[in-house]
Amino acid sequence: MDVLAMVLAGGEGKRLFPLTADRAKPAVPFGGVYRLVDFVLSNLVNGGYRKIVVLTQYKSHSLDRHIAQTWRMSAMLGNYVASVPAQMRRGPHWFSGSADAIFQNLNLINDEHTDYILVFGADHIYRMDPQQLLKHHIESGASLTVAAVRAPLAQASALGVIVPGEGWRIGAFREKPTDAVGLPDAPDQVLASMGNYVFTTKALIDAVTEDSKNEASAHDLGGSLVPAFVARNDAAYYDFVNNEVPGAKDADRGYWRDVGEVDAYYDAHMDLIMPVPIFNLYNQDWPIYTWHPPLPPAKFVFHYQPGEAFDSLVSAGVIVAGGTVRRSILSPSVRVERGAIVENSVLLDGVKVGPGAIVRNTILDKNVEVAEGAQIGVDLEGDRSRFTVSKNGIVVVGKGKRVG
Repeated sequence: MDVLAMVLAGGEGKRLFPLTADRAKPAVPFGGVYRLVDFVLSNLVNGGYRKIVVLTQYKSHSLDRHIAQTWRMSAMLGNYVASVPAQMRRGPHWFSGSADAIFQNLNLINDEHTDYILVFGADHIYRMDPQQLLKHHIESGASLTVAAVRAPLAQASALGVIVPGEGWRIGAFREKPTDAVGLPDAPDQVLASMGNYVFTTKALIDAVTEDSKNEASAHDLGGSLVPAFVARNDAAYYDFVNNEVPGAKDADRGYWRDVGEVDAYYDAHMDLIMPVPIFNLYNQDWPIYTWHPPLPPAKFVFHYQPGEAFDSLVSAGVIVAGGTVRRSILSPSVRVERGAIVENSVLLDGVKVGPGAIVRNTILDKNVEVAEGAQIGVDLEGDRSRFTVSKNGIVVVGKGKRVG
Protein backbone atom coordinates (compact mmCIF):
# COMPACT_ATOMS: atom_id res chain seq x y z
CA MET A 1 0.00 0.00 0.00
CA ASP A 2 1.62 3.24 -1.17
CA VAL A 3 0.90 6.50 0.66
CA LEU A 4 2.01 10.04 -0.14
CA ALA A 5 1.72 12.82 2.44
CA MET A 6 1.14 16.40 1.32
CA VAL A 7 1.66 19.12 3.94
CA LEU A 8 0.00 22.44 3.17
CA ALA A 9 2.40 25.18 4.27
CA GLY A 10 1.67 28.07 1.93
CA GLY A 11 -0.65 30.36 3.91
CA GLU A 12 0.23 33.97 4.66
CA GLY A 13 -0.39 33.76 8.41
CA LYS A 14 -1.65 37.33 8.77
CA ARG A 15 -3.20 36.66 12.20
CA LEU A 16 0.24 35.81 13.62
CA PHE A 17 1.78 39.13 12.58
CA PRO A 18 4.46 40.33 13.35
CA LEU A 19 5.83 36.81 13.87
CA THR A 20 5.04 36.19 10.20
CA ALA A 21 6.40 39.51 8.94
CA ASP A 22 9.28 37.79 7.13
CA ARG A 23 8.64 34.05 7.58
CA ALA A 24 5.93 31.57 6.65
CA LYS A 25 3.61 30.57 9.50
CA PRO A 26 4.86 26.95 9.64
CA ALA A 27 8.39 28.31 10.14
CA VAL A 28 7.44 30.26 13.28
CA PRO A 29 9.45 28.97 16.28
CA PHE A 30 7.55 27.17 19.03
CA GLY A 31 8.35 25.60 22.38
CA GLY A 32 11.90 26.92 22.62
CA VAL A 33 13.62 24.77 20.01
CA TYR A 34 11.00 23.71 17.43
CA ARG A 35 9.26 25.15 14.39
CA LEU A 36 5.52 24.69 13.94
CA VAL A 37 6.07 22.44 10.92
CA ASP A 38 8.07 20.00 13.07
CA PHE A 39 4.90 18.75 14.76
CA VAL A 40 3.08 17.55 11.64
CA LEU A 41 6.28 16.14 10.13
CA SER A 42 7.09 14.28 13.36
CA ASN A 43 3.60 12.76 13.41
CA LEU A 44 3.96 11.54 9.83
CA VAL A 45 7.46 10.17 10.31
CA ASN A 46 6.65 8.50 13.63
CA GLY A 47 3.62 6.96 11.93
CA GLY A 48 5.78 5.42 9.22
CA TYR A 49 4.86 7.74 6.33
CA ARG A 50 8.13 9.04 4.91
CA LYS A 51 7.28 10.20 1.43
CA ILE A 52 6.31 13.77 2.20
CA VAL A 53 6.01 16.92 0.11
CA VAL A 54 5.62 20.30 1.79
CA LEU A 55 3.79 22.78 -0.44
CA THR A 56 5.09 26.30 0.24
CA GLN A 57 4.34 29.73 -1.16
CA TYR A 58 4.66 32.95 0.91
CA LYS A 59 7.96 34.00 2.52
CA SER A 60 9.20 30.44 2.43
CA HIS A 61 12.99 30.89 2.70
CA SER A 62 13.37 30.10 6.41
CA LEU A 63 10.90 27.21 6.09
CA ASP A 64 12.73 25.78 3.08
CA ARG A 65 16.07 26.12 4.88
CA HIS A 66 14.75 24.45 8.04
CA ILE A 67 13.35 21.50 6.07
CA ALA A 68 16.60 21.14 4.11
CA GLN A 69 18.73 21.22 7.28
CA THR A 70 16.50 19.10 9.50
CA TRP A 71 14.34 16.71 7.53
CA ARG A 72 16.79 14.58 5.60
CA MET A 73 15.59 11.04 4.87
CA SER A 74 17.37 8.02 3.44
CA ALA A 75 16.99 8.16 -0.33
CA MET A 76 18.23 4.56 -0.41
CA LEU A 77 14.91 3.51 1.14
CA GLY A 78 12.84 5.80 -1.08
CA ASN A 79 12.08 8.23 1.74
CA TYR A 80 12.08 12.02 1.45
CA VAL A 81 10.71 15.28 2.81
CA ALA A 82 10.71 17.71 -0.11
CA SER A 83 9.89 21.40 0.04
CA VAL A 84 7.91 22.28 -3.11
CA PRO A 85 7.40 25.98 -3.96
CA ALA A 86 4.56 27.17 -6.17
CA GLN A 87 5.62 25.82 -9.57
CA MET A 88 3.00 27.69 -11.64
CA ARG A 89 2.53 24.62 -13.82
CA ARG A 90 -1.02 25.74 -14.68
CA GLY A 91 -0.12 29.29 -15.58
CA PRO A 92 1.54 32.37 -14.08
CA HIS A 93 -0.45 32.54 -10.84
CA TRP A 94 -0.03 31.59 -7.19
CA PHE A 95 -2.12 28.99 -5.38
CA SER A 96 -5.64 30.36 -5.04
CA GLY A 97 -6.58 27.93 -2.25
CA SER A 98 -5.62 24.61 -0.72
CA ALA A 99 -7.46 22.58 -3.38
CA ASP A 100 -5.75 24.60 -6.11
CA ALA A 101 -2.37 23.96 -4.44
CA ILE A 102 -2.97 20.21 -4.86
CA PHE A 103 -4.26 20.65 -8.40
CA GLN A 104 -1.15 22.59 -9.41
CA ASN A 105 0.99 19.76 -8.02
CA LEU A 106 -0.80 16.74 -9.45
CA ASN A 107 2.48 15.74 -11.08
CA LEU A 108 3.79 14.83 -7.60
CA ILE A 109 0.87 12.45 -7.10
CA ASN A 110 1.12 10.97 -10.59
CA ASP A 111 4.86 10.36 -10.17
CA GLU A 112 4.33 8.26 -7.03
CA HIS A 113 1.39 6.06 -8.18
CA THR A 114 0.00 6.05 -4.64
CA ASP A 115 -3.16 4.43 -3.32
CA TYR A 116 -3.91 7.07 -0.69
CA ILE A 117 -3.03 10.71 -0.08
CA LEU A 118 -2.69 12.25 3.37
CA VAL A 119 -3.27 16.02 3.23
CA PHE A 120 -2.29 17.68 6.52
CA GLY A 121 -2.04 21.26 7.74
CA ALA A 122 1.31 22.61 8.94
CA ASP A 123 0.51 24.90 11.86
CA HIS A 124 -1.15 22.85 14.60
CA ILE A 125 0.27 21.51 17.87
CA TYR A 126 -0.71 17.90 18.55
CA ARG A 127 0.35 14.26 18.45
CA MET A 128 -1.51 11.87 16.17
CA ASP A 129 -0.79 8.40 14.83
CA PRO A 130 -1.78 8.80 11.15
CA GLN A 131 -1.80 5.01 10.63
CA GLN A 132 -4.96 4.80 12.74
CA LEU A 133 -6.55 7.56 10.68
CA LEU A 134 -5.75 5.76 7.41
CA LYS A 135 -7.01 2.42 8.79
CA HIS A 136 -10.30 4.08 9.72
CA HIS A 137 -10.53 5.62 6.25
CA ILE A 138 -10.11 2.26 4.52
CA GLU A 139 -12.64 0.56 6.80
CA SER A 140 -15.19 3.32 6.22
CA GLY A 141 -15.25 2.74 2.47
CA ALA A 142 -15.44 6.49 1.85
CA SER A 143 -13.31 8.39 -0.65
CA LEU A 144 -12.52 11.12 1.89
CA THR A 145 -12.03 11.02 5.65
CA VAL A 146 -11.76 14.20 7.74
CA ALA A 147 -9.94 14.06 11.07
CA ALA A 148 -12.17 15.70 13.69
CA VAL A 149 -11.42 17.03 17.14
CA ARG A 150 -13.94 17.75 19.87
CA ALA A 151 -14.16 21.46 20.60
CA PRO A 152 -16.34 23.60 22.90
CA LEU A 153 -19.76 24.44 21.45
CA ALA A 154 -19.05 28.10 22.20
CA GLN A 155 -16.20 28.05 19.63
CA ALA A 156 -18.30 26.57 16.80
CA SER A 157 -18.69 29.91 15.02
CA ALA A 158 -14.93 29.94 14.33
CA LEU A 159 -14.66 26.34 13.13
CA GLY A 160 -15.62 23.98 10.35
CA VAL A 161 -18.21 21.84 12.12
CA ILE A 162 -18.98 18.23 11.25
CA VAL A 163 -22.50 16.90 11.84
CA PRO A 164 -22.17 13.12 12.33
CA GLY A 165 -24.24 10.84 10.15
CA GLU A 166 -24.68 7.06 10.11
CA GLY A 167 -21.74 4.68 10.11
CA TRP A 168 -19.00 7.32 10.50
CA ARG A 169 -20.32 9.21 7.49
CA ILE A 170 -20.46 13.01 7.63
CA GLY A 171 -24.12 14.00 7.65
CA ALA A 172 -23.38 17.69 7.03
CA PHE A 173 -20.40 20.03 7.05
CA ARG A 174 -20.98 23.62 8.16
CA GLU A 175 -18.41 26.39 7.98
CA LYS A 176 -18.46 28.65 11.08
CA PRO A 177 -22.13 28.09 12.06
CA THR A 178 -23.75 30.40 14.61
CA ASP A 179 -26.46 27.87 15.53
CA ALA A 180 -24.46 24.66 15.98
CA VAL A 181 -25.88 21.85 18.13
CA GLY A 182 -23.76 19.81 20.54
CA LEU A 183 -22.96 16.12 20.18
CA PRO A 184 -25.41 13.51 21.53
CA ASP A 185 -22.81 12.20 24.00
CA ALA A 186 -21.39 15.65 24.77
CA PRO A 187 -23.97 18.47 24.39
CA ASP A 188 -21.34 21.12 25.19
CA GLN A 189 -19.04 20.00 22.35
CA VAL A 190 -18.96 19.87 18.55
CA LEU A 191 -16.81 17.93 16.10
CA ALA A 192 -14.47 20.35 14.32
CA SER A 193 -12.25 19.66 11.34
CA MET A 194 -8.56 19.43 12.27
CA GLY A 195 -7.49 20.34 8.74
CA ASN A 196 -6.17 16.78 8.24
CA TYR A 197 -7.62 14.64 5.45
CA VAL A 198 -7.20 11.21 3.86
CA PHE A 199 -8.20 10.79 0.22
CA THR A 200 -8.35 7.78 -1.99
CA THR A 201 -5.99 8.94 -4.73
CA LYS A 202 -8.29 8.77 -7.78
CA ALA A 203 -11.07 10.53 -5.89
CA LEU A 204 -8.74 13.41 -4.97
CA ILE A 205 -7.42 13.78 -8.52
CA ASP A 206 -10.95 13.82 -9.93
CA ALA A 207 -12.16 16.28 -7.27
CA VAL A 208 -9.43 18.91 -7.67
CA THR A 209 -9.59 18.61 -11.46
CA GLU A 210 -13.33 19.21 -11.46
CA ASP A 211 -13.00 22.03 -8.91
CA SER A 212 -10.41 23.77 -11.09
CA LYS A 213 -13.05 24.20 -13.81
CA ASN A 214 -15.47 26.01 -11.48
CA GLU A 215 -14.65 29.72 -11.57
CA ALA A 216 -17.09 30.37 -8.70
CA SER A 217 -15.24 28.00 -6.37
CA ALA A 218 -12.98 29.19 -3.55
CA HIS A 219 -10.73 26.24 -4.48
CA ASP A 220 -10.45 25.35 -0.80
CA LEU A 221 -10.47 21.87 0.74
CA GLY A 222 -12.80 22.69 3.62
CA GLY A 223 -14.98 25.18 1.78
CA SER A 224 -15.20 23.50 -1.63
CA LEU A 225 -14.12 19.85 -1.74
CA VAL A 226 -15.47 18.52 1.58
CA PRO A 227 -19.05 19.74 0.94
CA ALA A 228 -18.97 18.09 -2.50
CA PHE A 229 -17.98 14.71 -1.01
CA VAL A 230 -20.56 15.11 1.77
CA ALA A 231 -23.31 15.87 -0.76
CA ARG A 232 -22.86 12.44 -2.36
CA ASN A 233 -22.45 10.66 0.99
CA ASP A 234 -18.82 9.84 0.25
CA ALA A 235 -17.14 11.56 3.23
CA ALA A 236 -16.35 9.97 6.59
CA TYR A 237 -15.02 11.46 9.81
CA TYR A 238 -12.47 10.20 12.31
CA ASP A 239 -12.89 11.23 15.94
CA PHE A 240 -9.45 12.24 17.25
CA VAL A 241 -10.46 11.17 20.75
CA ASN A 242 -9.99 7.57 19.58
CA ASN A 243 -6.38 8.08 18.52
CA GLU A 244 -3.90 6.25 20.76
CA VAL A 245 -0.36 7.61 20.70
CA PRO A 246 2.42 5.63 22.42
CA GLY A 247 3.59 7.28 25.64
CA ALA A 248 0.60 9.65 25.92
CA LYS A 249 -0.63 10.49 29.41
CA ASP A 250 -4.18 11.20 30.47
CA ALA A 251 -3.30 14.91 30.84
CA ASP A 252 -2.34 15.38 27.18
CA ARG A 253 -4.45 12.74 25.44
CA GLY A 254 -6.43 14.29 22.60
CA TYR A 255 -4.55 17.61 22.77
CA TRP A 256 -4.82 19.75 19.60
CA ARG A 257 -4.31 23.48 19.21
CA ASP A 258 -4.63 25.69 16.16
CA VAL A 259 -1.97 28.35 16.81
CA GLY A 260 -2.80 30.51 13.83
CA GLU A 261 -3.31 33.69 15.85
CA VAL A 262 -1.31 35.39 18.59
CA ASP A 263 -3.40 34.54 21.66
CA ALA A 264 -3.69 30.86 20.69
CA TYR A 265 0.07 30.75 20.04
CA TYR A 266 0.75 32.27 23.45
CA ASP A 267 -1.76 30.04 25.27
CA ALA A 268 -0.25 26.91 23.72
CA HIS A 269 3.13 27.94 25.14
CA MET A 270 1.61 28.38 28.57
CA ASP A 271 0.22 24.84 28.29
CA LEU A 272 3.81 23.57 28.10
CA ILE A 273 4.93 24.95 31.45
CA MET A 274 2.17 23.73 33.73
CA PRO A 275 3.42 21.40 36.52
CA VAL A 276 1.68 18.57 34.68
CA PRO A 277 1.87 19.88 31.09
CA ILE A 278 -1.29 19.69 29.00
CA PHE A 279 1.01 18.95 26.06
CA ASN A 280 4.02 16.86 27.04
CA LEU A 281 7.18 17.58 25.07
CA TYR A 282 8.98 14.84 27.01
CA ASN A 283 7.21 11.85 25.45
CA GLN A 284 10.15 9.90 24.01
CA ASP A 285 7.88 7.18 22.63
CA TRP A 286 6.59 9.71 20.08
CA PRO A 287 9.30 12.39 19.87
CA ILE A 288 9.01 15.76 18.19
CA TYR A 289 12.04 16.04 15.93
CA THR A 290 13.96 19.17 15.04
CA TRP A 291 17.48 20.44 14.42
CA HIS A 292 19.49 21.83 17.34
CA PRO A 293 22.40 24.23 16.86
CA PRO A 294 25.67 23.26 18.61
CA LEU A 295 25.18 25.31 21.78
CA PRO A 296 26.45 24.81 25.33
CA PRO A 297 24.07 24.00 28.21
CA ALA A 298 21.98 26.71 29.84
CA LYS A 299 23.78 28.61 32.59
CA PHE A 300 22.52 30.34 35.74
CA VAL A 301 24.92 32.89 37.20
CA PHE A 302 25.01 34.62 40.60
CA HIS A 303 25.62 38.23 39.53
CA TYR A 304 24.96 40.43 42.56
CA GLN A 305 21.91 38.21 43.05
CA PRO A 306 20.97 34.68 42.01
CA GLY A 307 20.10 33.91 38.40
CA GLU A 308 16.99 31.75 38.65
CA ALA A 309 14.04 30.33 36.71
CA PHE A 310 10.75 28.90 37.99
CA ASP A 311 8.10 26.90 36.07
CA SER A 312 9.88 27.64 32.80
CA LEU A 313 11.44 25.98 29.77
CA VAL A 314 15.07 27.03 29.31
CA SER A 315 16.88 26.08 26.10
CA ALA A 316 20.55 25.47 25.37
CA GLY A 317 22.80 28.50 25.20
CA VAL A 318 20.65 30.56 27.60
CA ILE A 319 22.42 32.62 30.28
CA VAL A 320 20.44 33.97 33.23
CA ALA A 321 22.97 36.24 34.97
CA GLY A 322 21.34 37.52 38.15
CA GLY A 323 17.88 37.83 36.58
CA THR A 324 14.61 36.09 37.50
CA VAL A 325 12.44 34.12 35.08
CA ARG A 326 8.95 32.89 35.97
CA ARG A 327 6.48 30.92 33.85
CA SER A 328 8.28 31.63 30.57
CA ILE A 329 9.89 29.93 27.60
CA LEU A 330 13.46 30.95 26.77
CA SER A 331 14.69 29.88 23.34
CA PRO A 332 18.37 29.24 22.48
CA SER A 333 20.94 31.95 23.23
CA VAL A 334 18.60 34.20 25.24
CA ARG A 335 20.38 36.30 27.88
CA VAL A 336 18.71 37.79 30.99
CA GLU A 337 20.89 40.23 32.93
CA ARG A 338 21.06 41.06 36.64
CA GLY A 339 17.93 42.40 38.27
CA ALA A 340 15.81 41.77 35.16
CA ILE A 341 12.40 40.11 35.55
CA VAL A 342 10.80 37.97 32.83
CA GLU A 343 7.30 36.70 33.62
CA ASN A 344 4.64 34.86 31.59
CA SER A 345 6.54 35.47 28.37
CA VAL A 346 7.94 33.76 25.28
CA LEU A 347 11.43 34.83 24.23
CA LEU A 348 12.68 33.57 20.86
CA ASP A 349 16.30 32.99 19.84
CA GLY A 350 18.94 35.55 20.69
CA VAL A 351 16.78 37.91 22.79
CA LYS A 352 18.72 40.11 25.23
CA VAL A 353 17.03 41.47 28.37
CA GLY A 354 19.13 44.20 29.94
CA PRO A 355 19.82 44.88 33.64
CA GLY A 356 16.74 45.84 35.65
CA ALA A 357 14.37 45.44 32.70
CA ILE A 358 10.85 44.02 33.13
CA VAL A 359 9.19 41.76 30.53
CA ARG A 360 5.65 40.56 31.27
CA ASN A 361 2.97 38.84 29.15
CA THR A 362 5.07 39.38 26.04
CA ILE A 363 6.32 37.54 22.96
CA LEU A 364 9.73 38.78 21.82
CA ASP A 365 10.80 37.62 18.36
CA LYS A 366 14.39 36.74 17.47
CA ASN A 367 17.22 39.10 18.42
CA VAL A 368 15.01 41.64 20.19
CA GLU A 369 16.97 43.76 22.66
CA VAL A 370 15.32 45.12 25.80
CA ALA A 371 17.41 48.00 27.08
CA GLU A 372 18.56 48.44 30.68
CA GLY A 373 15.64 49.44 32.89
CA ALA A 374 13.09 49.24 30.05
CA GLN A 375 9.63 47.79 30.60
CA ILE A 376 7.39 45.88 28.19
CA GLY A 377 3.99 44.39 28.98
CA VAL A 378 3.55 46.70 31.98
CA ASP A 379 1.86 49.71 30.36
CA LEU A 380 -0.35 48.31 27.58
CA GLU A 381 -1.51 51.71 26.36
CA GLY A 382 2.06 52.81 25.89
CA ASP A 383 2.98 49.50 24.27
CA ARG A 384 0.13 49.81 21.72
CA SER A 385 1.70 52.94 20.30
CA ARG A 386 4.89 51.03 19.45
CA PHE A 387 4.10 47.35 19.17
CA THR A 388 1.36 44.81 18.45
CA VAL A 389 -0.98 44.01 21.36
CA SER A 390 -3.38 41.07 21.06
CA LYS A 391 -7.04 40.94 22.12
CA ASN A 392 -5.99 39.31 25.40
CA GLY A 393 -3.30 41.89 26.11
CA ILE A 394 -0.22 39.98 24.92
CA VAL A 395 2.46 42.32 23.57
CA VAL A 396 4.36 41.11 20.49
CA VAL A 397 7.65 42.69 19.42
CA GLY A 398 8.92 41.91 15.92
CA LYS A 399 12.28 40.46 14.98
CA GLY A 400 15.36 42.58 15.71
CA LYS A 401 13.51 45.48 17.38
CA ARG A 402 14.82 47.43 20.34
CA VAL A 403 12.67 48.12 23.42
CA GLY A 404 13.59 51.24 25.35
